[in-house]
Amino acid sequence: MTTFNAFLVTNEGGQFAASLQKVDRGALPPGEVLVRVAYSSLNYKDGLAVTGRPGVIRKYPMVPGIDLAGVVEESRSSEFKPGEKVVVTGCGTSETIWGGYAELARLDAEFLVPLPPSMTLKQAAGIGTAGFAAMQSIMALECHGLKPAGREVLVTGASGGVGSIAVATLANLGYQVAATTGRAELHGYLRSLGASAILDRATVAAPSGRPLEAQRWAAAIDNVGGETLAGLLRSVAMGGSVASVGLAGGAEFTATVLPFILRGVNLLGIDSSRMNNRQRREVWARLARDLPLNLLDRMINVEPLENIRELGEQILAGKIRGRTVIEVN
Repeated sequence: MTTFNAFLVTNEGGQFAASLQKVDRGALPPGEVLVRVAYSSLNYKDGLAVTGRPGVIRKYPMVPGIDLAGVVEESRSSEFKPGEKVVVTGCGTSETIWGGYAELARLDAEFLVPLPPSMTLKQAAGIGTAGFAAMQSIMALECHGLKPAGREVLVTGASGGVGSIAVATLANLGYQVAATTGRAELHGYLRSLGASAILDRATVAAPSGRPLEAQRWAAAIDNVGGETLAGLLRSVAMGGSVASVGLAGGAEFTATVLPFILRGVNLLGIDSSRMNNRQRREVWARLARDLPLNLLDRMINVEPLENIRELGEQILAGKIRGRTVIEVN
């Protein structure tokens, strides 16, 4: 096989172009392991990359696709052998390293994680960066004292990928989960994942003249940022924590220091791309243990690679529910 199908993005003289095309195998960047990709996924950053928005791709030409799941075809690493199933999530893919929107990907072994035995390749892609970040957030909250007994845990932007997986996992672990969404038609979906309370997103983001509100949340996983993050900080209970994992509602927020100095609230930044391989394996082990795969299957919608531009526009417009898996082969 001298060529392979890939969704290739170029930018020459400020002219963005992206299309599905045949690429010569020799054009693959260097790396220790060659993977035949079965599935990728759609994340917010993927939407930015495939539609020409700035902020993700740093090197052209680029094959986007932050996540990939597939089978090792060739390996110069003792860690992986041909035929082994692997998963890759956000390790610079789609930024400086060619990603999952192609039949072949070549990466260094440090970025690959063996597929957990309980999962299929499709499920691993369905988890992807979104599920990885959701579990990373839960683990960070646990490290700061979160336990199932007590007040509710709030998940914002709950109908998206990070939110859906966070709701399902937290509920499975025994937490009372509250979820926010701006789409009333998705209330039943969120309850099916385990949410016990659903709030309109405007309620949490509403401005307030008070720096602190009544204590409600034991903790929160915030996938929105902006006014939503500012609003929920005012209602986090004493000693609670907020894992900040997304910015769909904006990168900037205005708040006071009072939640931090009067209630001891912790604001935890979640960066899912810069973790070493040992930490990545720990997160995947927790996902295999604590995320109900039957609920994951309900979240997944499979789409062909040729639809990626349209899907990218949809996720940026907030029209995607759950997880979209991209069938590459």
